[in-house]
Amino acid sequence: MTSVFEEKNISKAIMRVGLPAMLGQLTTLIYNIADTFFVSLTKEPATIAAVTLCAPILLIMMSVACIFGMGGSSVIARLLGEEKKEESGTILNFCVYAMAIAGIITLVLGLVFLQPLAKIAGADADNIIYTCDYLKWIFIGAPFIMLANGFVHLFRSVGLIKEGTIGLILGNAINIVLDYVFIAILGWGTAGAALATSLGFVCATIYYIVCMICEERKGNQLVPLAPKRFSPDATMIRNVVSIGVPGALITVLMSVSNIVLNNYIGIYGSDAVASYGIAYKLDMVPILLSVGLSQGVAPLVGYCYGGNEKKKMSDIMNRSILFGVFIGTVFTTVFVLFGKFLAAIFLQDDALIEQAGYFIKVLCLSAPMLGVINMITSYFQALGKAIKSLTITVLRNAVLFIPGVIILNHFWKLNGVIAAQPVVEMVLTIICIGMYIGDK
Repeated sequence: MTSVFEEKNISKAIMRVGLPAMLGQLTTLIYNIADTFFVSLTKEPATIAAVTLCAPILLIMMSVACIFGMGGSSVIARLLGEEKKEESGTILNFCVYAMAIAGIITLVLGLVFLQPLAKIAGADADNIIYTCDYLKWIFIGAPFIMLANGFVHLFRSVGLIKEGTIGLILGNAINIVLDYVFIAILGWGTAGAALATSLGFVCATIYYIVCMICEERKGNQLVPLAPKRFSPDATMIRNVVSIGVPGALITVLMSVSNIVLNNYIGIYGSDAVASYGIAYKLDMVPILLSVGLSQGVAPLVGYCYGGNEKKKMSDIMNRSILFGVFIGTVFTTVFVLFGKFLAAIFLQDDALIEQAGYFIKVLCLSAPMLGVINMITSYFQALGKAIKSLTITVLRNAVLFIPGVIILNHFWKLNGVIAAQPVVEMVLTIICIGMYIGDK
């Protein structure tokens, strides 16, 4: 089979890199929804609220992996376009060990500052015990969470797309099975949900390491695992981190904005947080599919850029944006028509079902715009234009979103807080289009 990087059919190339990444993101979403579903069996809104409050902290942990996963992926793809295979392998090796070290540091700091972090996330007297239970097991699994998330990006950059997707699906499938065992059978609640998540990432990490060992034994110089290949220098670290930090900040700032959002929703009680949590989980379907498409296509864009194939790169971008907008439009239609029915799967209380159904109808209005925003953000990351991708991130999650939440809450209370997302995404879409056209 022709290498995906050499594929001449643009749509086929996009599907070959985009579909596995979207499938991987979809399984991630399924395990997130499974967490919420099994926790909801407790029929206690405080436990659903706890899982919702912990989500931004988990995302921040994953963002550290993005420093080396996405940063390394961008550099590796461009080097492969320049046919520098040995240097690409050295960078991948550095990124793997850097993620492991970062995970151990996170484990220690997370357990030391467990309660303060729970309070910062928005936990109150009703749900702080559940929140701490969840966070404890997430921090214990931190090294594996970071490695598994970083491996996905690194594998895609060297053409191991199938292996990267299998690892992601494997970890998520194990997570779902353990959710059922720990929560539905053993009754461990939020602690069981977090333990299932961590063990899922442990299994995924083991799979990725086995893949690397097998590839190394086959003589594949792109995926060396041996410690003797760990030879970072200042230039290598700078190249990876300069792209990885803006990529990580996307998740960090999104998490910070979600923490702000959770705190404002928390003003209206645990029931409001629980309703939003369900709506947000549903809205994550188009969000993660859009993220998967953009992340899957990014190495292809970087390879074309490194090989100076500007026309092919432009065609890939334009078609990927159209695919993303179409996917978002489909989900907006589904959620507007069936939002209340979907919310009823997770909630029993009629008032909460009504509220969550309304929330999802508002949140989903931004879905078509994500196809533009996420793809253009990944485009700048793939080209190594860190400042531009960082600009989009800061605008999205700090300059526009946080003030938007505060202002809309002042005028329209809870309804205004929920409406902040589609309002911000609409403004940002216009800005992103302008930045993309200006860069061509």
